[in-house]
Amino acid sequence: MTEQATDRSRHNIHARGSEKLKAHLAVLLFSLLVSGSFSLGGIATQMVDPLALQALRYAVTVVFIAALCAKLGVSLSWPKEPWRFAVLGLLMAVYMTTMFVALQFTKPVATGAVFTLMPLLSAVFAWFLMRQHTKPAVLVSLLIAATGAVWVIFRGDLGALLAFDVGRGEMIYFVGVLCHAAYVPLLRLFNRKEAPLAFVFWAAVATFAFILVPAAPRLVEVDLFNLPPMVWIAVIYLSVFATAVTFFLLQYASVRLPASKVLAYGYLTPTFIIVIEGLIGHGWASGAVFLGALVTACGLLVLAWLPD
Repeated sequence: MTEQATDRSRHNIHARGSEKLKAHLAVLLFSLLVSGSFSLGGIATQMVDPLALQALRYAVTVVFIAALCAKLGVSLSWPKEPWRFAVLGLLMAVYMTTMFVALQFTKPVATGAVFTLMPLLSAVFAWFLMRQHTKPAVLVSLLIAATGAVWVIFRGDLGALLAFDVGRGEMIYFVGVLCHAAYVPLLRLFNRKEAPLAFVFWAAVATFAFILVPAAPRLVEVDLFNLPPMVWIAVIYLSVFATAVTFFLLQYASVRLPASKVLAYGYLTPTFIIVIEGLIGHGWASGAVFLGALVTACGLLVLAWLPD
């Protein structure tokens, strides 16, 4: 068997038993933590430029992970094949940047609809990059979960769904979605058995470097010493929980589950956002919206139990 064939076989071997369960719980927690970033980030971006906020987020993330590695004795020596992290950093930076650029031309609900394409696109990238197969039953479960997510995103308004129009903002964000869809299978393909924290550190450093390109002119205009406390609360949450922890969770799950299953839990993000917004007093959605959330949950439950 050739080395290439061996690699392809390895990338089609997935976790079982308790390891599989822990991987699913990891991406479930990933989705919950990311959802919290929308509410906090939405409040903070009313007080500071969004791209400047992202740069602050990744700067704090890099410092936090470096301090954690120093405390735990994890080596941060220059990695082998550093181009891997440059690719990952560029993909994530493009995703983050296009998200904010797209919102200048379209509404959040429209970007949410484009987001639902991500798990299916990731399955396509996983096949091209690693010949990772996605079973038909898994694809059906993804479509069911996506249907529920779209219903939640459009808040049960069939008229709004039918009026959806693909414009400039949607196309910009679609480029970012393509990048994120490729990011997850590449986490597995680029894994060289490094310490997980070291891998996360270099991925965060690369992302910060690329984010800094569009953010630097805006960042120098920010008065860091006079920012409202809410901005720093958001920065700490975004950097520690929504970046450092989610990087680790995503890497953990990506080497144990197919790429399509890893990103499928993103379909729960709109539901989590609605629940969080309700809990912090921003109002609750209608029963029809929660029906869509139930459809998504059922689709993901079936997805979790299906063979990989």
